[in-house]
Amino acid sequence: MVTLARGKRRGFQRRVLAWYAVNGRDLPWRKTRDPYAILICEILSHQTQIARVVPVYETLLSRYPTVQSMARAPLETVTAITDPLGYKIRGRWLHAAALQVADRGGAFPRTIDGLRELAGVGRYTAGAMMSFAYRRDAPMLDTNIARVLSRHFDGRNQRPGQARLWQLAAAVIPKGKAYLMNQGLMDVGALICRARSPLCDVCPLRRSCAFRRGSARRSLKRRD
Repeated sequence: MVTLARGKRRGFQRRVLAWYAVNGRDLPWRKTRDPYAILICEILSHQTQIARVVPVYETLLSRYPTVQSMARAPLETVTAITDPLGYKIRGRWLHAAALQVADRGGAFPRTIDGLRELAGVGRYTAGAMMSFAYRRDAPMLDTNIARVLSRHFDGRNQRPGQARLWQLAAAVIPKGKAYLMNQGLMDVGALICRARSPLCDVCPLRRSCAFRRGSARRSLKRRD
């Protein structure tokens, strides 16, 4: 189990939340708490740039504004909208999940385990739905968040899905603020702590980042 020093944890939380309050991206799914809309967003966003996701997200919700309306739709009309994004299984996931929820009377599960029973919903998507739709303190770990946490605390790049990273993702959430923290971490990773050419000099976490300290030391050695 990961344990962070109280001061280190609070400093990390404060800097991410302050940065997000000023620099957070204006995305359409951040204006809703509807679990159906959040599910669409998260499944469409797998391995896909946000700029490509937005119009497909808006088209799906315009055509099928409720989970029941998607459940009633022919599968091929849903996949005709989602397939151009690539990764063509996602349209089938959305339609299958809609059928599952419709069978429950239109009510989405409200637990991690319950959400993970839906088609296409894994640990990350369940955490995102708990955090964004229900405002529950649930960790989530996408590629951007994993990169921020691994670089900041361990000083290196690391693939997402590791047990330590999931523990860190839970440890850095301030009580009652998972929604803000998770959004902030995603945006820091997407906009600042990029996979290539990270903008370390303007990162809100630069003073405490192990990766930046290591990069500075490597730079000095090269100069020597």
